[in-house]
Amino acid sequence: LLPARDTYALRPIRPCPNGLVLTSSGHRLRLHTALGRRLTLLSFMYTYCRDPVGCPLALHVMTTLHARLAADPALAARTQLVSLSFDPTNDTPQQMAWYGRDHMRDSRVRWQFLTTPSVAHLLPLLNGLGQEVTVETDERGRMTRTLNHMLKLFLIDTRRQVREIYSL
Repeated sequence: LLPARDTYALRPIRPCPNGLVLTSSGHRLRLHTALGRRLTLLSFMYTYCRDPVGCPLALHVMTTLHARLAADPALAARTQLVSLSFDPTNDTPQQMAWYGRDHMRDSRVRWQFLTTPSVAHLLPLLNGLGQEVTVETDERGRMTRTLNHMLKLFLIDTRRQVREIYSL
């Protein structure tokens, strides 16, 4: 039996890391600044992923959450969605703007599409949140563009503490 709504608290799991990110317009800022003081649902993704239980599923989940938030203006005003790329080499700010173009236009719900300046800037964010990712290699041992990862959605509170990690 599930507890009644608002009768339980999600304890902090870990602090959210504060690495350098790039907005879809190319502005450099710290992740905490991008999060502001909103409840945040953050997922990692990359724009060219085709794994049906990977990034396309993450986009579907986030799109569903977007619709639910849009239907509740009071909750939408305190909440945001953040999609953060696993691949800063290919997912430039311009690519993230293109990928998120339809979702960012809806002013009822804030949805940011972020990347990082480099893999070196990405790794502390992945490690700090506990998001594993591996790069697939070809038959010669060369890295491909395929990234393997478990779909995770991080609930981050207004004090930038991870409160829940949702996964498959």
